[in-house]
Amino acid sequence: MSNTVLPIVCLVDDDSSVRKSLGRLLESAGFEVQAFSQPEAFLDHVSTHFVPVAVLDIWMERMTGMELLAHLCARSPRTRVIFITGHEDVAAKSVVMRAGAFAFFLKPVITQEFLSAVERAFNGASPRPADIITKGPPRATGK
Repeated sequence: MSNTVLPIVCLVDDDSSVRKSLGRLLESAGFEVQAFSQPEAFLDHVSTHFVPVAVLDIWMERMTGMELLAHLCARSPRTRVIFITGHEDVAAKSVVMRAGAFAFFLKPVITQEFLSAVERAFNGASPRPADIITKGPPRATGK
């Protein structure tokens, strides 16, 4: 048995299917995942644990990702934050990127680009311009 410590990613999304799928994706890439359905539970965790990288949904019911980012910046300013959202929102993207988010992705994420951004966040790299404008795969329009 190996004593290797895996890098931990905190994942905050109120959608259980997103937590499950992104959690599996991150674990398959060698990360340990701490998943939270409620932003408040995540903030409780941050008060007692260092969080190097967090993946946050931007639109959650009890607290938006933007509000969560403000709390996180005050409590854990070294945490690198990657935002995910199911809805294109240029204004929200602009706000969180100016507030210090590392990357911003539309759901469903493009697997390799998302994992690459997580890896760069852990390695202390600067975000690439592509991390700011990454779009998910085309969606069916139902026409």
